[in-house]
Amino acid sequence: MTNRLSKRNSMKKKQSGIHSIIYLIYLFVILMVIWMTLTLSFEKQELFTGIIVSFILSLTLYSTFQIIGFPKVTVKKIIFLCIYIIILFKEIIIANLDVAYRVIHPKMPIKPGIIIIKTELKQDLAKMILANSITLTPGTFTLDIDDDKLLIHWINVKTDNIEEATKIIGARFEKYLKVIFA
Repeated sequence: MTNRLSKRNSMKKKQSGIHSIIYLIYLFVILMVIWMTLTLSFEKQELFTGIIVSFILSLTLYSTFQIIGFPKVTVKKIIFLCIYIIILFKEIIIANLDVAYRVIHPKMPIKPGIIIIKTELKQDLAKMILANSITLTPGTFTLDIDDDKLLIHWINVKTDNIEEATKIIGARFEKYLKVIFA
């Protein structure tokens, strides 16, 4: 009996070690992609510096990275992430044009207010990304996240009904985040 328990414990430690290495590699790749996106350079010294910085940050932050709960990487999730980024940029452009119109319009047609929307997302990270996506689109600003509710300031309140406001503001992002964080 004791022998079985010690074998189980050693297997768990090995699996935990493997998961730590996977998270470390995962974080390194993400940081390296961010580095390359920010530098837009493939010169040796830039790549070398990026590798060193990404590796040091990976070693320092991987335990936090595990706690945060980043989703496992699959092809489907990568595709949905790419679609999500495209949708986010599209929504940012549309919202910018809408806010610019409201600013230059002589009567400045705004009806500001604070509304509540609901989310079906369970992970805190997913909720944070949803809240930041909403805030990134001009005309909306996430004030607070409380369990499954987000408190939003909206420049032109079209409805105070929670379900309708959720469809207008949050659903455009949430359907992709559900797949990414499933």
